[in-house]
Amino acid sequence: MAALLLGAGSLSIASLAPDASDLAVSQIVESVQPLPIQAQIEQLGEFAQRLYRSELTRSNDTADTLLTRLGVNDPSASRHLRTDKLARQSLLGRGGRNVRVEADENNHLLRLTARWGADDDNNFQRLVVEKTADGFVSSIETAPLVATTRLVSGVIQSSLFAATDDARIPDPVAIQVAEIFSGDIDFHRALRKGDRFSIVYETLEGDGEPLRSGRVLSTEFVNNGKTLQAMWFQEPAASAGAAPGKGGYYTLDGESLRRSFLASPMEFSRITSGFKTRFHPILQQWRAHLGVDYAAPTGTAVRTVGDGVVEFAGVQNGYGNVVMVAHRNHNMTVYAHLSRINVRRGQSVSQSEVIGAVGSTGWATGPHLHFEFRVNGVHHDPLTIAQTSDAVPVSAQSRQIFTREAELARVQLAAAATVGRVTIE
Repeated sequence: MAALLLGAGSLSIASLAPDASDLAVSQIVESVQPLPIQAQIEQLGEFAQRLYRSELTRSNDTADTLLTRLGVNDPSASRHLRTDKLARQSLLGRGGRNVRVEADENNHLLRLTARWGADDDNNFQRLVVEKTADGFVSSIETAPLVATTRLVSGVIQSSLFAATDDARIPDPVAIQVAEIFSGDIDFHRALRKGDRFSIVYETLEGDGEPLRSGRVLSTEFVNNGKTLQAMWFQEPAASAGAAPGKGGYYTLDGESLRRSFLASPMEFSRITSGFKTRFHPILQQWRAHLGVDYAAPTGTAVRTVGDGVVEFAGVQNGYGNVVMVAHRNHNMTVYAHLSRINVRRGQSVSQSEVIGAVGSTGWATGPHLHFEFRVNGVHHDPLTIAQTSDAVPVSAQSRQIFTREAELARVQLAAAATVGRVTIE
């Protein structure tokens, strides 16, 4: 109990309860009997130790090599994997599948689970091999994939793949980034030491294990001091029951990133990531004023950089096998020294369509692609053509939704820039 005491210009609280030091003190003593030692030993003897381990399968795995790598020493389990139809079809000889085992203290298999992505983007499959009183039993189960978001960043010192490898970013994600900015950056030639990137992307998981990468949700790339940003956006359905609009990548200001022309006639890949400008070995001069030469293995796919119509497809002087594509506004692109031509004169082609393959026909001492861009017959620097844009803004009815998602993308990209930054020496 307490009472309020008021004085001139002050307020205090006085306790009316007895002082704690005046209260009686009592002591309680209770005897506790421990459990008998034998009973404790018997309970410990009933405790079963479980061992867990995970691995990725290899294409050359046998039942014995896989179980050995997983720390399992169990001839009966090995025999089951060799003879069981489901295990042979779904596990052995299938590289890259996530496998998790549960074993007892004697390293005998109790349960094995293997997971992989199914053809259906929304589900994955798992093989379950479980020990029962009658031996091992196998089954195939289907379960939904769960999408999670990952934030990463890196700094270019040698190549995009060197940086993404060190950041443990899957190749499909790196290639998506290259394709997203394919209208602004030639990733074969234009990367600079010190360029940096941030990526927010989906990872599709099964039972908490990443099974494959998903879509790049947003990304930022700083190339030679210029900052480029992009985000995925799909316009909502115009009305109830209607299908949503076609998704695509936009700047965070709402402009489409689709360009009239791509920056490079090659898809970016590990094979093509080492492309460099070539010094012409026959004419003994750099050819940048007429075009760009890309060194590449014979057979590497060549794609048209823009929509157009094939004006010529055949053999022509020093060009060897060559394809010439006419585009609107009197523009033309030339793809020379091809080992194979996939199109014919008069055929309409779409941007990114494969029109041939790298070769060494004509005046060429080694496999490469000679690429030109002409305007009214005059050669122009191919690196500038991609800047011609057919940018289409987000529709007015979707602008409010886009603005909210763009703000989230800015926050995530800012966070990604501070997480997992990688420098490759």
